Amino acid sequence: MQNELDVLIIGAGLSGVGAGYYLKRDCPDRTFAILENRDAIGSTWDLFRYPGIRSDSDMFTLGYAFKPWREQKAIADGPSIKKYVNETADEYGIREHIHFKHKVRRASWSSETARWTIEAEHEGKPVRFVSKFLLSCAGYYNYDKGYLPVFKGAERFKGQIVHPQHWPENLDYSGKRVIVIGSGATAVTLVPAMTDEAAHVTMLQRSPTYMVSLPAEDALANWMGKHLPASVAYNLTRLRKVAFQQFFFRLARKRPEKTKERLLGLIREQLGPDYDTETHFTPRYNPWEQRLCLVPDNDMFLAIKQGKASVVTDTIDTFTEKGIKLASGKELEADIIITATGLNLQMFGGAELDVDGEKIETGKLYAYKGCMYSDVPNFASVFGYTNASWTLRADLICQYVCRVLNYLHDYKLDQVTPRLGPQHQDKPFVDFSSGYFQRAKDILPKQTTMAPWKQNQSYAHDLMDLRFGAIEDGVLEFKSMARQQLVEASHDRVPVSA
Repeated sequence: MQNELDVLIIGAGLSGVGAGYYLKRDCPDRTFAILENRDAIGSTWDLFRYPGIRSDSDMFTLGYAFKPWREQKAIADGPSIKKYVNETADEYGIREHIHFKHKVRRASWSSETARWTIEAEHEGKPVRFVSKFLLSCAGYYNYDKGYLPVFKGAERFKGQIVHPQHWPENLDYSGKRVIVIGSGATAVTLVPAMTDEAAHVTMLQRSPTYMVSLPAEDALANWMGKHLPASVAYNLTRLRKVAFQQFFFRLARKRPEKTKERLLGLIREQLGPDYDTETHFTPRYNPWEQRLCLVPDNDMFLAIKQGKASVVTDTIDTFTEKGIKLASGKELEADIIITATGLNLQMFGGAELDVDGEKIETGKLYAYKGCMYSDVPNFASVFGYTNASWTLRADLICQYVCRVLNYLHDYKLDQVTPRLGPQHQDKPFVDFSSGYFQRAKDILPKQTTMAPWKQNQSYAHDLMDLRFGAIEDGVLEFKSMARQQLVEASHDRVPVSA
């Protein structure tokens, strides 16, 4: 194992494998390794095993820019996505750089050596790496523990309680009454997926989420895939999908009432005029103040119309022996309760960072171009879009990191650090009201109202800035250890006047 590297990457999911590809393509003479906490490639798509697990973005934008998605379904299931990531790792020689079962515990920067020392744990034993640059591709949520509120009386329930992040391998729900607590993407995926075997599935939500239905297969994309060269068809479809995502997001923010009316109208068309969409499908917030839930091929609405699933909007008073008693006094009986209650967020895979012995408090950092951080040298992380596919931004960030690495190499520089000026107006890093972001607001970095410290959530803007913008912009501070040592040595030789 080579423990001294040019670049060390944390995480071997979509982002980490993509980062490996861009390093091999754009920085072929640089050494790198990927440390993966789990024993397999895929991260999210290897971790989650619940029924129906799938993407909530189309694979033409969730897939890599450099590797066309060739499957028929644009909204892909988890195993297909995991297979795609593994194929990428093998096709481009990334797997040989991955060290599995390596949990990064701590990373310490030394300005004296211009190196990161990374402390990891491998099968209970400490392992140390030294690297010139550190890139976190570990996502933003805790893989070990999902979010679980304290439910009064949970210990009284005689059935089984399951969190989707820790799905039992052989959970038998055939003929069982199932309650899924939650209204986010996981719940909306689980409910229709379980109806084929369960006796009935009830989605119990405190408040509704906006939902939008799309075909699981994109007919135009599949037609182009048959009649055009693969790369041309893929790029054209990707461009179309990106344009629509950005248009729809801007429209929702500019005309929220109009967008709300249209989204709810589509649901009424599916469920009929007699269904109480006002109670069960009308959120308290405007569209795109939280992420929309994708319903492929109307599967959720079909399950409701067929009587296989139902939605209950209420709050939980207590768990009972037979199920859940609601604030309204009604009791829902169940054999299995699934707590699709969300994620616990963490930064940089949970690793502690320090710079010259001073611990980094992530909630006090400011994000430079959404990927580097104020006063933290030679470090970047991948944080995808909240209003579009994660990989769109991951691709751009990885390419930008390679540009920075080549700039350092070409000008014989050792250190790059974003420096924030004194005049700035703070904003939250993520402009979303989702519970998991609100719970983690103290550990999330900040942004400001001005570039390059502003998060635009715009692929077109980031494309120009990250791929083509100037590296040296007056905000990044560069240092050369050799030049610094030369200056220090020359100062030592200057005679002291009497």
